[in-house]
Amino acid sequence: MEFLTLMALLLGGAYVFKTREQQRRIALLGAALGKYQIEQLMEKLIDGYLRWLGEDDAARREQIWGLLGSTEQSLASQFGSFAADFAKVPAPQAQVSKLPFTIPFAQPLLPGTRLFDVRRAFAIHARGIEAGAQNAQQLAPKAKAFMMTAELLLMQHSCHWFCRSKTVASARLLARHKTPYAQVLDAVSAQTRRDYLALVGG
Repeated sequence: MEFLTLMALLLGGAYVFKTREQQRRIALLGAALGKYQIEQLMEKLIDGYLRWLGEDDAARREQIWGLLGSTEQSLASQFGSFAADFAKVPAPQAQVSKLPFTIPFAQPLLPGTRLFDVRRAFAIHARGIEAGAQNAQQLAPKAKAFMMTAELLLMQHSCHWFCRSKTVASARLLARHKTPYAQVLDAVSAQTRRDYLALVGG
């Protein structure tokens, strides 16, 4: 009975520490994102791609596509500024566990090989989103929209991973966008995929 009581206390304490750590990370990321409209622009852009794909009238499609270009540029610019701002966060606060689940005190306890720096992840996403907005690969419109959407979803996954865990981030990606994490990785640019996997592990 004493053993069960001790286990209950340990589990309860771990849950409290985990919750506090997640709240701290959510507050840190939220404060950094608060001065930008990244989430709104991302939603506007993805919805715009879907409208463009579903439009049968050629003239209307061209008009929608032209408007999407300015949204892409705004989003790329704002996320680049955000990544530069977040790069100023002290290193200990930017460390993220590569483990699929959350462990209290993981950052100070885990070896460096089991951690990655989310500041570097955001820099990778900033480059990928900028390259997508500029259409650096000279893709056809449909292919560009597909890859740009994947770049944005992977960026969102990194934000959720930082705040919660990889498992939670992947579950949210699947629930909100009906897209598995592996599929998003396959759809981003080759450079983003290479740099990102080198950082977080394949």
